[in-house]
Amino acid sequence: MSNPSKADTETTPDCVPTDSVSMRSYHAASAGLHPAILNHSLRVYLYAKALAEREASTWALPDNLPLLFAACIYHDMGTCCTTDNDPQRFEVTGADAAAQMLRSQNVAEADVHEVWVAIALHTSPHIAERISSLARLVRVAVLLDFGRPPAAIPADITTEVNVQATEQMFPRMAIERILGDAVVGQALRRPEKAPMVSWPGVMLKAKLQDPEWEGVNKAF
Repeated sequence: MSNPSKADTETTPDCVPTDSVSMRSYHAASAGLHPAILNHSLRVYLYAKALAEREASTWALPDNLPLLFAACIYHDMGTCCTTDNDPQRFEVTGADAAAQMLRSQNVAEADVHEVWVAIALHTSPHIAERISSLARLVRVAVLLDFGRPPAAIPADITTEVNVQATEQMFPRMAIERILGDAVVGQALRRPEKAPMVSWPGVMLKAKLQDPEWEGVNKAF
């Protein structure tokens, strides 16, 4: 397997589906994301896929895997430094980027909307879990990767998704600090990207309250 910790568009991890949508998604992410965030996004896909398979979800079907992959790999694409000119929250920026890519691949508009919603709402607790099955899978997979599985998820899911093996393939690389710093860094440069009631807004507030703190953002 290629080393996914190096954002190398010439190599592709074995877990990436081989269809054109997934390959285009991966190459965009590997070119734009910090390696730690890329690894996180790949882990999120593997967890979302395992959960979908366990639940016999339609998102585990071969025809839907490219959409599941796109939703997972693009969910933090809004952290790319090249998106600083976009005044929207990083979640919405990432959702818009995914939608643009999917339309370029002639994906049906209804499917584009499903992916957009899943990405845009992945930091919105209680909403992402209920608005659609795809949004729920992405949200729960993100929580699993940060060691915060929802109470409604069976306790043995962390064994089934093989967290240890997944983290060996795609190391964590201080993802909590790096992701938090990326979101807050954007907000410091463009405060409109961090509305008061949003996750970026809460983390920006924590940073401003203790600007000398160098660890993981206290609101992460």
